Amino acid sequence: MLSQEELQLEDDMKELLGNYFLSAFKSEEQFQFYSDSYLVNNPVYSSVSEIFEDKDKFQWESENIAKHLYEAAENPRVQAGELFVVYFQGEAIESADGENKPIDSIGIFKTEKRESFLKIFPQDDTFDIEKDQGISLSKIDKAALIYNNDKESGYILSVVDNNKNGDMYYWFEDFLKVKQRDDEYFHTQETLTVYKDFITQKLPEEFEVSKADQADFLNKSINFFKEKEEFKYDDFVKEVLEDENVIESFSNFKSDYEQDMQISISEDFPINTQAVKKQQRHFKSIIKLDKNFHIYIHGDRKMIETGQDEKGKYYRLYFEEEK
Repeated sequence: MLSQEELQLEDDMKELLGNYFLSAFKSEEQFQFYSDSYLVNNPVYSSVSEIFEDKDKFQWESENIAKHLYEAAENPRVQAGELFVVYFQGEAIESADGENKPIDSIGIFKTEKRESFLKIFPQDDTFDIEKDQGISLSKIDKAALIYNNDKESGYILSVVDNNKNGDMYYWFEDFLKVKQRDDEYFHTQETLTVYKDFITQKLPEEFEVSKADQADFLNKSINFFKEKEEFKYDDFVKEVLEDENVIESFSNFKSDYEQDMQISISEDFPINTQAVKKQQRHFKSIIKLDKNFHIYIHGDRKMIETGQDEKGKYYRLYFEEEK
C-alpha cells in the first residue's frame, strides 16, 4: 500500500521523527552501493540518483524503492512493516576547495516491530484506560542514510539493521546491495580481525606458544592501536610480533586472508578509534582453567609463569599490590 502524496509534517513532528530516524546511526562504519554489472542497475542507487538530480521525482522514485523492497523481501520470515523515505536538507560543510557546500541526504527507514502501550484519559470522576499497538520510538529496526557525495563510487551510506530475526542478509544485500567502503574504518577493522585470527588459530599450529603468550600478543596489539594515530605495518610487526619467523608467518596468513575474502588491506593508514573500540571486545585475554578458574591478563607477560609438578599444571602470578 503506497501513499499517493508526500507527508506534510508540523515542526514538532519533524523534530520527533528526525531524532527517531537519525539517532540510529552511531557507528562510523560506512558503505557504498555496488552492482555486479553497472551501478545504474542497482535499483536503490538509480532511484536516489534521480531524486538528487530532480526533487520533483521524489514521490515516483520513493514508490520504486518501496516496490523493490517488497520484491527483495521474498523470504516468508521477513517481517512486514512500514517504510519511510525521507529527504534531509543538509547543513553547509566546508569542502576541500574551501567552499561551504550543503550535503543533502536521503533516508530509507523500515519499522517491523509493533509494541503494546496504554492510553489513559479522564472519564467523569475517574480515569479510563485502553490498550493499543504502535511503533516504539526507542530504536528503528532498519535504516539507511545516503549522502549526496561520491556518486561515481556508489555514494556514501550509513546502514543499520537492528532486527535480524527474519532474513539477516536481505536489507544489506538483496535490497540495498551495499559493501563496506575502503576507508580507515575498514582497514583498522580488517587488520585487527586478521591479526586476532592469526594469534588464536595459526600461531599455535606453527609455534610453541602458551595461552599466556597468546594473551600477551593480543594485549600488545590492541595497545598499539590505542596508542598510535597511524598504522604502519613494519612498525607494528617489529613492536608486537618481534620474531622474524612469526612475522613471516603472519605476512603469509594476511595474504591468504585477503585472497580468500577478496579484499586488499592497506599497510599504512590512519587508525580509526571507533573501529578499535568495536574490535576491542574480541581481544579479551582470558585463560580458562578447567571449570575452576579464569585468568584475565591485562599487562606484563613476565608477571605470569607456567609449570607442572606432582599436583598438576599450574600458573604462578606475581603482583605488587592486592586491590
